[in-house]
Amino acid sequence: MSDKSLIRASASAHTADLQRLTEADNAAAAAATLMEAAAEAAQLARAFADTRLWIFDLDNTLYPAECNLFAQIDQRMSGFIQKLLGLDHAAARKVQKDLYYHYGTTLAGLMAEYGVKPEAFMDYVHDIDLAPVSPMPELDAAIARLEGRKFIFTNGSARHAERVAAKLGVLERFDGIFDIAAGDYVPKPKPESFSAFMRYCEGGDCKAAMFEDLPHNLEAAHALGIKTVLVRSDYIDHPSQHALAAATALPPYIHYETDDLTRFLTRIVGK
Repeated sequence: MSDKSLIRASASAHTADLQRLTEADNAAAAAATLMEAAAEAAQLARAFADTRLWIFDLDNTLYPAECNLFAQIDQRMSGFIQKLLGLDHAAARKVQKDLYYHYGTTLAGLMAEYGVKPEAFMDYVHDIDLAPVSPMPELDAAIARLEGRKFIFTNGSARHAERVAAKLGVLERFDGIFDIAAGDYVPKPKPESFSAFMRYCEGGDCKAAMFEDLPHNLEAAHALGIKTVLVRSDYIDHPSQHALAAATALPPYIHYETDDLTRFLTRIVGK
């Protein structure tokens, strides 16, 4: 064999060795990732083992924020204020956000300052296109396997929650919907809203967990001894979300966080 042939053979063997080493490293890394995921799932299953009351926010929580449903609602709230007060879009949006930050919901502010009838407002802002929402059978399967009772707790309307949950394919999994009307139009995060919800679901003695995209709503839940899970997304609107995005650690009232509700629940219940 010529020197050139020997060099080519040696190079080929070296390449094959490198490929085998790379494949072995990849396999080891994949195995380590699987073991880590299994350990995390086992830890979550233990942490939620005694939970018997499961509380879910709706907007940007039960459905993924990427659907941009709340962006539609947000724009319709601005439109409602434009018509109500005769403002241009920019001025109406400023009023909307000022009311939202001060009162907890835009509706609460409109009722307090302008005497708006809540039914008309809710019907208007929730008249949106649900086409971006698709059935989520894996989410449905995970919720179905949660032991205990499950409720939707929303600052929106029951009708809106029913429509969205039905589109997701999870409506039948819930024992009830506690909406803003059921809470006498007192919104989360006010303690009165949480107290009314707990009376509604008779959950005072239950070990509970709450899933929510707005950090300040979880602070009130934590004060009641509820296990809290923040569902994070790229939709950041409220000051509490901006503050959390700038923070280097979770505040003590948030026990867990996830950017994928289905995956988080699946880890709790197991495959």
